[in-house]
Amino acid sequence: MYITLTSIHLKSVWKFFQLSNNGLHISRQCKKEKGFAGMKNTGFGLDHYTMSRWETEEDRNRFYRTGAHATAMRKTADMATEIVTYSYEGKDFPDWKRAKQLLKENGKVMRF
Repeated sequence: MYITLTSIHLKSVWKFFQLSNNGLHISRQCKKEKGFAGMKNTGFGLDHYTMSRWETEEDRNRFYRTGAHATAMRKTADMATEIVTYSYEGKDFPDWKRAKQLLKENGKVMRF
């Protein structure tokens, strides 16, 4: 199994509506994807987080490069100042405190 952690720092609280709309379409896409094994999200204000679990790395890669997720990624610079991602092999989701620590220590940072 593959776990992917993501954090997004919004440009303003008003961008939350755009984030929520993207999230709705992305969650619908996930449920249809081969290899999807679960998702969690949390956040408040400017900082939001997701966790997703995939049967294989190939399943995860196919998901993030297509559909609603790919569309949302092309709009990220308009919505966020920073996204951090970290993926690793694992069976279970970490708790949110551990997920945030893993992102801080190991995450790939993209700034806009």
